[in-house]
Amino acid sequence: MLDRPQGSSASFNWRRERGDPALSEVHGSIAVPKKSTIWRFLAFMGPGYLVATGYMDPGNWATSLAGGSRFGYSLLAVALLSNMIAILLQALCSRLGVASGRDLAQACRDAFPRPVGFVLWVLAELAICATDLAEVIGTAIGLNLLFGIPLEIGVVITAMDVFLILLLQNLGFRWVEALVVALLAVIAACFGIQIALADPNWGEVIRGFAPTTEIVRNPDMLYLALGILGATVMPHNLYLHSAIVQTRRHDDTLEGKKDAIRLATWDSTLALMLALTINASILILAASTFHVGGTGEVADLGKAHELLNPLLGSALAPTLFAVALLCCGLNSTVTATIAGQAVMEGFLNIRLAPWLRRLITRVIAIVPAAVVTIAYGEKGAGALLILSQVVLSLQLPFAVVPLIMFTADRRKLGSLVAPRWQIVLASLAAALIIVLNFKLIVDAITGA
Repeated sequence: MLDRPQGSSASFNWRRERGDPALSEVHGSIAVPKKSTIWRFLAFMGPGYLVATGYMDPGNWATSLAGGSRFGYSLLAVALLSNMIAILLQALCSRLGVASGRDLAQACRDAFPRPVGFVLWVLAELAICATDLAEVIGTAIGLNLLFGIPLEIGVVITAMDVFLILLLQNLGFRWVEALVVALLAVIAACFGIQIALADPNWGEVIRGFAPTTEIVRNPDMLYLALGILGATVMPHNLYLHSAIVQTRRHDDTLEGKKDAIRLATWDSTLALMLALTINASILILAASTFHVGGTGEVADLGKAHELLNPLLGSALAPTLFAVALLCCGLNSTVTATIAGQAVMEGFLNIRLAPWLRRLITRVIAIVPAAVVTIAYGEKGAGALLILSQVVLSLQLPFAVVPLIMFTADRRKLGSLVAPRWQIVLASLAAALIIVLNFKLIVDAITGA
């Protein structure tokens, strides 16, 4: 019997039955009231903010700091473009999850031959490892800057988020979302104060959002631009969003699903606009302090913390920087762990006890990150953070292309298929990512 969404008569050609959903313990756990649009929207608020944390993780800090300190405000255009691409792709994730009842990992397992699905799973796990590399380093550095905890011990402490997630999800998925939103509010407040202290040239800031051909012509700028792209549009977020949007229990009719797609899209769009504000703030802070101050490129988070006091003339600035960094790291490790669980369950259809499942997915991601962090220490942390984001950018097409294929296929989504304009724009974004990645590889091989 073919699995088909209610409210449509189209024939759906998924190769397998849908089976149990990923994150089954929280699937459909949050009821959507049949009240006014405002109440329904409030019920849908949450998943977008979990996704948004991945767009401002410590890896993004390193690329934004390096870009702003070296090239001033020029890469703000890349941050804006990346965020627009992210909004579009996350909207497609919401559509896939609601319309098909499958997250992206399940859809790949159902639609592709087993060898293809296995390769995509391996690539997804590599992307999560690269994500965790950035988050582990960032959190450990935040703990070191605030409390003097050595990096090696800080890495071990970051593994404890597994138990935090277990505790919060036992209370209800809304508690996970509440923690994430609260930490985002702290991050926004910290950067708001730091930007006020930095007093940037707002005319140059506005001009920085206009794209320039130098970004493509300058290999160093392109490398950082790809790092920003990889840090903003992250592969694991596509798997995560298509899974957690299904925590909402809405009407399973055609009209109910259309309403759910619309509200989930608004949720992720507003959350990602907040992410853009914070990402731009990091780059603006670096440009208005390090670039204007002539300190040269600053990618090391510890060095940035050290330089903020003399450049801004306030002891409060470095403390706020460290607090925001720690909050970003905590937020990102929580969401990456949930994404790892969704990826493993979706691709492999493994059903284990929740605590064991999270522990396995966390170990798969954190062990490589811990080994690299301990081996390189703080000295190489900045370079490793930027490299991790470039790796994510290289992995991105392997998640984006299947997402576009599924949401554009009427045979799979029926009347809930994505509008043509969304597919055209998403395809152009995918082509841009692939072309820039290809140029980066050619430049690396030729030494350009």
